[in-house]
Amino acid sequence: MTILDKLVGNSLRAIELNTYEISNKLQKSTQSIQKIIKNNKHASIISEVKFSSPSEGEIIKKSDPVKLANDMISGGAIGLSVLTQPYMFNGSPQIFMSIRKKFDVPMLMKDIIIDKIQIEAANKIGADYILLIKSLFDLKYVRDLEEMIEYSHKLGIKVILETHTKNEFVSSLKTNSDIIGINNRNLNTLDVDINTTKTLLKNYSNSKIIISESGINNNNIKFLYGCGVKLFLIGTSIMKNQNIQQHVKKLVNSL
Repeated sequence: MTILDKLVGNSLRAIELNTYEISNKLQKSTQSIQKIIKNNKHASIISEVKFSSPSEGEIIKKSDPVKLANDMISGGAIGLSVLTQPYMFNGSPQIFMSIRKKFDVPMLMKDIIIDKIQIEAANKIGADYILLIKSLFDLKYVRDLEEMIEYSHKLGIKVILETHTKNEFVSSLKTNSDIIGINNRNLNTLDVDINTTKTLLKNYSNSKIIISESGINNNNIKFLYGCGVKLFLIGTSIMKNQNIQQHVKKLVNSL
């Protein structure tokens, strides 16, 4: 069984156990990531609240997500990514909602999305963005990418479409996704290579915003920005830091 098999299996299990049945209906952010990036003179950081991951196992013990989010925003993060997948990531829609109720910043519901039920949950918990993984569609774990994007847009949710290979990246540019993600981590091996972003952006001339994910620190933000990246998704290094606010501030001031 591959890691992708496990990730998809976890989402199927979470759906079966009604993880995404939400009775609340929270408001989305009034802020636009596109406008923030345009006016930002420093690095535009999406900081991620996650307690575990497939590559790291437990990152930190579960703690107050609202405090974590406050530290991230105080440090200068322009938005937040919050894990809602319970298995392997130790997340939940409830963690997302606890943060959404307190902060009016753009928020990404981070999950292994394979079903419209999860998109409907994203709408109810007040997510501004969801993440769709291109390889899951190419490998037929999930069908009809454009239908999923269209359904998200119908509910007022923007889509980050994550890629890792050149073929995925090129074909993603032809979709109606709002932002293209480049994951520097190979989801089959969990290996990270920051040059993945550089390789995929060679000769890139499209107008879509690019967000780079995985393995990012204050030493390589300038390098990635030079490759054409406008947005940076950073999770583990922030969550592991003893002073989250200062660490995020340092990342933001890398540019």
